[in-house]
Order: sequence, then structure tokens, then C-alpha cells
Amino acid sequence: MTKLRMSWPNRITIGRILLIVPFVIAMLHINDPRYSPWSRYTALIIFLVMAISDGLDGWMARRNDCITRLGTFLDPLADKLLITCACLLLAAEKTSVAGMKLPDAVVVIIIGKDLYTTLGFLIIFLVTSEMKIVPAAAGKWSTTLQLAMVVATLLSPDITPLFGYYSYLVQGIWWATVVMAILTIVIYTRNGTRYLNEYEQRMKNHTLGSPDNTPPSK
Repeated sequence: MTKLRMSWPNRITIGRILLIVPFVIAMLHINDPRYSPWSRYTALIIFLVMAISDGLDGWMARRNDCITRLGTFLDPLADKLLITCACLLLAAEKTSVAGMKLPDAVVVIIIGKDLYTTLGFLIIFLVTSEMKIVPAAAGKWSTTLQLAMVVATLLSPDITPLFGYYSYLVQGIWWATVVMAILTIVIYTRNGTRYLNEYEQRMKNHTLGSPDNTPPSK
């Protein structure tokens, strides 16, 4: 009997999902005088580990040619869970970074983009019964900007006193992330619509070419 083994890239991805719990716990104490600023540093370190592992698992999967359907599903799921938790916490009054509360509009658009793409994936799966997850370059850049946004925001209390313009840089990253999220929605909508149209055309061709639809001979 063959023993089922999980690949290392998938193990790293699952580990990244599990690290969300200590990240959230650290963020919940970010403004507590008893734990500040160490809770913020802890959250930052955990987040950096998760961000680095995000690239590491993909690199290992490609290098060792062990890309799996499970990994293809888990990797974006881990990203969406991490970014959603980070955005909600950075936008809440009790867990936001002092003076750098994430605007509600930024949170709505970023999380809305993830919900939209997830819904699109489910629609394609329900219509075609095929698991179609093909990350676009815009989606990867969007995720990269989101990770950079969280790191830059968590670092702002340490860097802003040294470089006054840093707060403007962080705000620029916020809105660049929003622009990229909107662009990603447009690109994924176009790709999803194109794929559904191609699937419908394949089904029509298959139906027309089936024996039941062969024209009778004279």
C-alpha cells in the first residue's frame, strides 16, 4: 500500500496558515501599554516569516516540479486569510498603528477584490466542474503590494520619527495597492469571461459532433 506523502511546499503553506493565529494574538495587544511595542514587533516578525514563506513554497514547488492541485488551492487561500486578518486589524481602532489607521476604503476594496475573485472561481467551478486557478501577473503584484503595505504600516512608528516623509510613502503604498486591486479585478473578470466563453464553445462543438446529431445520409 502506497503511503500518501505531503510535499514540503504544501507543508510550508499550511504552516503559514497556522501562523495567522499568533499574528492575530500579537496584533490584539499592539496598543496595550503592558506589551507595546513588543507585540507590534512580534506581529511584524511573524508577518515577515509568512511573507517570505509565500515566495519560498512557490519556488520550491517549481524547482522540484511538485506543483499539486492542493497547493494551487491552498496558496491563494493562505494569502487571502492573512491579508484579510491584517487589513481588518490595521483598520480597527483598538488594533491599528498609532497615527496610521488603515482607511476603511482601502480595506473594503482589498477584501472585496479577494471575495470577488473567490466568487468568480466558484462560479467557474460550478459551471465547468473544472478547477481553474491561473494566477495573473497583476494578481501576484497585488499580493506583493498588500504584503508591503502591512509591513510598511507596522514599521511606521519606528521610521516616521527619523524620516518625516515616511508617512506619505506609506499612504502612497495604500492607494497603489487599491489601484492594483482594481486592475486585478478587471483582468480576472476578462480572463474568467473568456474561459467561460471558450468552455461554452467547446460544449457546443462537442454536442454538434456527437453521433446523435449526425445528419442522416441520403
